[in-house]
Parts: sequence; C-alpha cells; structure tokens
Amino acid sequence: MTISRYIPIANKQTSHFHLLKKSIILGITCLLMLSSNVSLAQISEPKEPTRIMFLLDASQSMVGRWESGTKYDIAQRLLSEIVDSINNVNNVEMALRVYGHTKNYPPQDCDDTRLEVPFASGNAYAIKKKLGVIKPSGTTPIAMSIEECGKDFPDTKGRNIIIIITDGIEECDGDPCAVSYALQKKGIVLKPFVIGMGIRDDFIKQFECVGNYYDAGNEESFRTIFNVVISQALNNTTAQVNLIDAYGKPTETNVNMSFYDNNNGKLVHNFVHTMNAKGVPDTVPLDPSIDYRIVAHTLPPVTLDSAGLNPGKHTTIGLNTPQGDLFLKITGTNQYKKLKCIIRKDGEQKTLHVQDFSTTQRFLVGTYDLEVLCLPRLYVEDVEIAQSKTTTVEIPNPGLITILTNSKGYGSIYKYNKDEIEWVCDLTTPLTKETLVLQPGQYKAVYRPTLARKSIYTVEQDFIVSSGASKSITLK
Repeated sequence: MTISRYIPIANKQTSHFHLLKKSIILGITCLLMLSSNVSLAQISEPKEPTRIMFLLDASQSMVGRWESGTKYDIAQRLLSEIVDSINNVNNVEMALRVYGHTKNYPPQDCDDTRLEVPFASGNAYAIKKKLGVIKPSGTTPIAMSIEECGKDFPDTKGRNIIIIITDGIEECDGDPCAVSYALQKKGIVLKPFVIGMGIRDDFIKQFECVGNYYDAGNEESFRTIFNVVISQALNNTTAQVNLIDAYGKPTETNVNMSFYDNNNGKLVHNFVHTMNAKGVPDTVPLDPSIDYRIVAHTLPPVTLDSAGLNPGKHTTIGLNTPQGDLFLKITGTNQYKKLKCIIRKDGEQKTLHVQDFSTTQRFLVGTYDLEVLCLPRLYVEDVEIAQSKTTTVEIPNPGLITILTNSKGYGSIYKYNKDEIEWVCDLTTPLTKETLVLQPGQYKAVYRPTLARKSIYTVEQDFIVSSGASKSITLK
C-alpha cells in the first residue's frame, strides 16, 4: 500500500546453573548436526583455533581428601581423561599452567605459578605426563596466575579460553576479578570458566566475577560439570533472531545485525538477517560463553543490550523492528542534479539519514521531519511511516532563472512570504551571469554594482518562477 503526500510550495519552516549431562563426544556430534542446518547464505565460521588453557590449583589444600581420593588426584584423573578426549579435535590447542606446586607452604611464595605445557595441538601426552609428577605444596596466587595466562596465549587470532580448577580462594592479596576483566576487555581471552571443587559457600561469590562459575559439590558433579564446560568451550550453540513487526510477527528481514561482546565491546559477528525456505528466520551459530549486545542496523538502529544464550539449546532472540518505506518524488521532469533530503526523527535536531530524491528508503515505523535541500529549503513536518506501507513525499518540479548584470556586484535572491521576504541565496559576486534552480514562487532580486558608491543605486526586481519553465532577468 502506498501513502502519498504532495508538498505545496508554501511550507511552514520549523526549527535488553543449568547442567547438561552429555559427554564431550555427544556435544561435538550435536554441533555437527546443528551446523548442517545452517544456511549457505550465512557467513562461514572462521577457521581460527580454539585455545584452551587449563589453570590448575596445586596448592597444599589440594592434598585434602574428597570422596575417592585427594582433590588433586581426582582433578588429575579427570583432566587426563578430558585432554585425551579432545586431543584429536581439529583446530584445538591446549596448554597447562599450574600454581602452588614449586614451593612449600609455609613460607608463602606468591610467585609460585608456572607454564608447564605451552600451547600446541595433540599435546595430551605431555599434559598427562606433567600432571603425574606435580605435587601440591604451596599457596594460591590465582590473580597472578590468570595474568600470566594472558601472556601464554599466542598473539595470532584465536578463540582463547581459560578453565580454572581450584578448591580455594586468592591468598596473595591479588584481585582475580580485576585481572580477568582486564584480559577480557583487551580481547585476549573470552570469559573464563571456573570449576570449584567443594568450595565453601561464603567463598563462591568471590569467583562469580572472575568468570562463569560452576560449583562441584562432589566427585560426580565435578565430572558432569567438567564435561559441560568442555562442551561449551568447543561448541557453538544456535540462535534465531526474530525481527518483530508492528503486529508482533517476525516478518522483518534483510537487516544487518552486529553482535558485540559485552565484556570487551569488540565486534564478534555480522549477520544479514535471512528468512529460510520455509519463511522462518534463519539460524546463526553463536558462542554460548559470550554475553552479546546486538544492534539491528535499521533506521534508526535498534539495540538489545544483553542477549545470553543457553548452552546446547536453541535460543530465540527478539527485537522490535517494525518498518515502512519512504519514497521521495519530484513532479514532472527532474531539473535537479542529485537533490537530497535530510531525515530527522520528529522533534530531534540530529540528522538520521540523507536520502536522494527518486529513491526509496526503509525506516522504523514512526513520525519524521524532512528538510529538502533545494532553493529555497522545504520543510515537511510530521511524515508518518506505517508498517509495510510506502509513504510518498512529492515536491514540485523547479524552474530555471538566469540572472544577468552589466557589471560585477553584490546581490541576493529573496522569496515572498506574505508581506515579508525571506533570504534564499546570495548571488556570486564575480559573475555577471548566473543560473539558479528555484522552487516555483514569487521572488525578488536585490543588487548593487561593485563600483556604485551610494546605496541609492541598489536595484530591485520581482520575478516569478514556474514549474518546468526557464526565464532570464537583467539587473541594471
């Protein structure tokens, strides 16, 4: 449907802990099944590596008993199984950093952290071998260890993840939360995973700001949680973004959507919204470890401040983006060269968009003010854009007026507005012949030769401009 609006000559001028008991292999299989449904129209996922840093607590408290053995023995056994299971996964690199194992406690040595196995693919044997010779003995420098992890990652682009396994809190006056946040803000790592082994309830809050915290109260839940974390670290989940129209239906599409990481503000993805063959919003692969800010690049843009994903589950995200079209038209033959129009939201001075005449542009449903950049300016207020309709704003075809003078001088063109005249433009001083494109109406030219030394030599001449017509006047 089209809504037409013709603009007459006389216009008024106006100033937004779920445990998944799946094995790692099942998680990878699900990813492959989900990704097979991703449309070819989508941008392919980057083939950059996923790097997993295992940051293991080997402080003296890890020799404490925990069901079937010491905490360290249980962590060593399960971590060995984990690295074995992902050793041959494509584009995955692993590393091992340990703290609290090179010095005894007491005395306390807060520099007790060391990269034991650097990043490489297929290095599960090296990690297991190192785990077998480590003996818990020292203190717990968590903040310093996280900071050192940031230096362990290669400088090349990749999806960098830290998985912290610990049974205690910071003991060296560091601030793990601040260090973790700084690494995320710099884009060095994604939000870390923290697996607590029987940590006291009053200590848990100290880890929630470090990363995605999972509390393992017993050996069985420790195994389940570790598998969940690995699945999240390796696998994307899927999401469907619904662009909602004015009737609450997900019918809007063909809009670019930018996905930003809320932790560091960096751009992660761009996806042009697509409807699949069934007329349903297409599925996009996203990292469940990231809290996204989504910007739909409509005019004006629509932002969802926070979009968290459910790992391993399809997530539906909605943004209200009802849209209609604005068509700018000139009556008759167009005498202008690329005439433009400034579009502003109703009541705002900020320019939203500059649109060419004879073009159609989509806008969010609402009211807008237009400023047509012709001579004289035309101001069109309260233009309504309705859902799925085209609003046409039409202006008259201009006329041509040629100003001739016998000598160089100073002059201006004015337009009659009832009993007053309003300035339109100045004449170009060095020229004795000038052609202007003006909207139809009644005008006055005022001119004084450069050599004339008295104001009484000012020349005035009225003239009329008609649509599609051309004429000339001489100012003597």
